[in-house]
Amino acid sequence: MMIATKDALQQFEETTAHYIHELDQFTLEQLKQKPSDNEWSIGQMVQHLINSALYMQLRNLDQCLVPSEEPQVTPAGKTEAGAAVFAQGSFPPIRIQVPPSPQYTPEQPESKEQLIQGLHTVIQRMKEIEPGLIQASKQNTVPHPSLGGLCAEEWFLLVEMHYRHHLLQLDRLKEGLVREVI
Repeated sequence: MMIATKDALQQFEETTAHYIHELDQFTLEQLKQKPSDNEWSIGQMVQHLINSALYMQLRNLDQCLVPSEEPQVTPAGKTEAGAAVFAQGSFPPIRIQVPPSPQYTPEQPESKEQLIQGLHTVIQRMKEIEPGLIQASKQNTVPHPSLGGLCAEEWFLLVEMHYRHHLLQLDRLKEGLVREVI
């Protein structure tokens, strides 16, 4: 059973407030510190959350909301992984690493304010979108690379799940910073 979008929005706002609180505790230099060459810094991870929400998840959600003569149905529907993620209401607590690449590796932040503003922008977009989801067709879907065809409501829920999933990475990256300071 999927969580209601109002509840997901509240959870998302709480998770995002946690990220903002965490950012306040670090200098920009610490936010740019990478544990190794093939890992992201805390700043890059936050950039990834902002960019994937604004330019992938919410963009795909918007495509689902565009009325069309023919529903944009992804023939295969959700993949097995997609069905499992939505049944569980979260991603499995495992590390997903992709090789560093210019199109996927986020830029280092220019400032702490840039990250905080980006997080606030995503909250604002989520608040604007949520009330209209009740009318969104579940038939209009846009494919996710590994989860399969998702409707507008599922793309919305995915933003919250994605932010929550990266809390594990945040904790790991913070531990690395603490170890280096000692």
